[in-house]
Amino acid sequence: MRKSFAIIGLGKFGMSMARTLSAADQDVMAVDKSEERIKEAADLTTYALEADVTENGVLDSLGLGNMDVVIVAIAEDMQASILATICAKDAGVPHVVAKAAGELHGEILTRIGADEVVYPERSMGIRVAQSLLSDGFSDLFELSPTFSMVEFPLPGVWGGKSLEELHLRKRLNVNVVGYRTADEQNVQVNLDPREPLKPGCTLIVVGENQDLKRILPKEK
Repeated sequence: MRKSFAIIGLGKFGMSMARTLSAADQDVMAVDKSEERIKEAADLTTYALEADVTENGVLDSLGLGNMDVVIVAIAEDMQASILATICAKDAGVPHVVAKAAGELHGEILTRIGADEVVYPERSMGIRVAQSLLSDGFSDLFELSPTFSMVEFPLPGVWGGKSLEELHLRKRLNVNVVGYRTADEQNVQVNLDPREPLKPGCTLIVVGENQDLKRILPKEK
């Protein structure tokens, strides 16, 4: 299911989200005050806008109310973070994810209406724990409450087949955004849909959680 995401702030966290969501064929609007970062995001996202969200009227002009999810990824600027979160909720955005720099910042974001507050460093530990608990997945990263990126070894029946032959998007409603080579040294993201998948590689897949859970039991 295609969704619309707005990412405000294109630091490492924001840019990573932009790359992953865009690779999963989602509608992504990226906003940052850095011209250099916007140029980088322009080739990845649906829209890339150079704007300083602390300036009067800028947040109101972004049309955040049309988005399914807004990700406020500017924790280093607390004022901008708070303003963007308030504006997104006032615009009626169903789900607002806000990055926090610390506990106090996170508490403020929660009180002003953020639906989800993330702490990147803490999330890394949670992600490791999830990977141990997830059935069949070697790694799992939640992009939203219903949308995740997972990694898992290529099922044997898929070996030697191309993405074009497997029709994963059509059959299972998931998107392969990359793979790791068998020695785990290289990650490939520029995929040729006609190239056969090599046995022993690890797939990187994005999709709705309910669809991801159906992959392994049926396809192993």
